[in-house]
Amino acid sequence: MARKKSNSNLPSFDELIIPTVKALLKLGGSGSVEEINNYVYEIANISENVLQVFHGESGTIKEVDYRLAWSRTYLKKFGLLENSSRGIWALLKPDIDVSNLDNTEIVRYVREQSKPTEKEIVDSIPNRVEAEVEAEVDNAEEWKGQLLKILYSITPSAFERLAQRILRESGFSQVEVTGKVGDGGIDGKGIVRVSGLLSFHVIFQCKRYKGSVSPSQIRDFRGAMQGRADKGLVITTGTFTREAIKEATRDGAPPIDLIDGEILCDKLKELKLGVTTKLTETVEVKNEWFINL
Repeated sequence: MARKKSNSNLPSFDELIIPTVKALLKLGGSGSVEEINNYVYEIANISENVLQVFHGESGTIKEVDYRLAWSRTYLKKFGLLENSSRGIWALLKPDIDVSNLDNTEIVRYVREQSKPTEKEIVDSIPNRVEAEVEAEVDNAEEWKGQLLKILYSITPSAFERLAQRILRESGFSQVEVTGKVGDGGIDGKGIVRVSGLLSFHVIFQCKRYKGSVSPSQIRDFRGAMQGRADKGLVITTGTFTREAIKEATRDGAPPIDLIDGEILCDKLKELKLGVTTKLTETVEVKNEWFINL
């Protein structure tokens, strides 16, 4: 696996294996990638500077998150984790004793299981596990990088209209783009209904850039939404700092939901807005079936 040279404090993927298991135990045995990663940041005491190091040139995934994808895959191949089609990862055993786990042993075992056969030339065939993880993460990064590049190039008004469409497709009603200069960063508003009974007024802000949204920007947006909505929503093509995430969910303050560039890409894919998924059919002939006739 390629290692980043830009920050010596970046933990290696094998150093994140045990924190990943600890994170899942804290989550009750299962969790989304986002939930797991956020717990690992705390458990492994990963600094904000390290979290701002991105993998590759496209800048669509944090280097730490890239390495955590490796950690999860190794744990899966070791027989401790499983993942569903909905992106939820879970421990196969609820009573795992972390003190008995050795990340070095886990890596050694998985690599031993994926060794090439005698007919294969070791120097010319990449490690199967590494090739699998590279393909999975890099493929996701490739299309997301391409999509974000397009989103960076569209006009601010077009990005606001895109946010409006996403909210409508997600079940919001009366969604309006209201962005005006001096309106405290409020770009639009809408109403979301829960089970057809409860309704919440939501205002949203769109930030179309590559940088990170800071806690001060979240505070400014909250100040602008006071008395005007039940909830706030910030949509960005960039990321949010850890402090900005904490500020958005601060106790006693109106809640603000956050959608960063990666979640935005996933949402567009889910809603099939400008993104399509093609499935390839694989046909396999089972020789043993005919033999048993």
